[in-house]
Amino acid sequence: MAAGPFEILLATTGRGIQRALQTQERWSLDSHLTDRDVRSLAAAPETTVLAGTQGDGLFRSDDRGATWAPSGLEDTIVKSICFCAGDPSRVYAGTKPPHIFRSDDGGRSWRELTSFREVRGRSMWRQPAERPSTAYVQALACSPTDPDVAVAGMEAGAVVRTADGGRTWSNHLQGSCRDCHTLHFHPDGQHVYEGGGAVMRPGVALSADRGETWQRPAEGLDLKYGWAVTADPATADRVYISLSPGAMKAHSHGNAQAAIFRRDGSGPWQRLTGGLPQPLANMPYALVSDPARPGYLLAGLADGQLWETIDGGDTWTQHPVTLDAIHRTLIAL
Repeated sequence: MAAGPFEILLATTGRGIQRALQTQERWSLDSHLTDRDVRSLAAAPETTVLAGTQGDGLFRSDDRGATWAPSGLEDTIVKSICFCAGDPSRVYAGTKPPHIFRSDDGGRSWRELTSFREVRGRSMWRQPAERPSTAYVQALACSPTDPDVAVAGMEAGAVVRTADGGRTWSNHLQGSCRDCHTLHFHPDGQHVYEGGGAVMRPGVALSADRGETWQRPAEGLDLKYGWAVTADPATADRVYISLSPGAMKAHSHGNAQAAIFRRDGSGPWQRLTGGLPQPLANMPYALVSDPARPGYLLAGLADGQLWETIDGGDTWTQHPVTLDAIHRTLIAL
């Protein structure tokens, strides 16, 4: 199998950003912002990439990750970033404590969406994994067809939605996972997918109406702690989710006991094998599809391994590049 449709891979490694560049069938690796604790990455459709840090605000690259410069929100913990594909000048950023900022110039300047501070129940939001145990905006997703529609997920406490560009926000969206890890909008602008933590039911939630209502289909799932989620760009009801038995396993080194599952339509979830190690010893923190190539999926594991499929997950081949690590975030350009 050829090594995917992407020319550039960018991953947070716990020691800045690692960049893999493909030129003439060969891959090279370099590292950036190694003196920063980078936690989030997002890219515009062209060349701009934003990186959120653990206390040093945002950094910006206008050359696909080759060079970086500060880009606002100084001295802020930025946990999540989302460009709006329908209007790349619109960007949302989520922070710790749980605030949301909006940019209308591609991430060069920012203003806080203060109405987010008024969401009911936010005084109960907590997360136990990072001291102090203040909640934060772990995930953001913006509709690719309407930049005013966005969904935000807390770690932990709620998933909420705006339909007016952040002037107002819903309360927690019933049916979604309150312990949100990732959110993904389908290119159709209607379907939204969530991977999250859960105790009683597996941590995956699906919406077919731009995030207004959610369902938690669980048939076929024998693991509960969800993380990465995406869908086939040509088929909104072909959904992929990575899961582990629990948080301790998922974030362990070499004992994640994880798997990737696929659901077609209203059918049960199916565990994907076809060449993937069983179980996966390291958590798949990233599942990356390609809008121009239905059937293709790239899975990024915590130890830096990359696996890819061109047939919707029936068969898998290891990617020729192995990164130092993937500390929660991988994007592809």
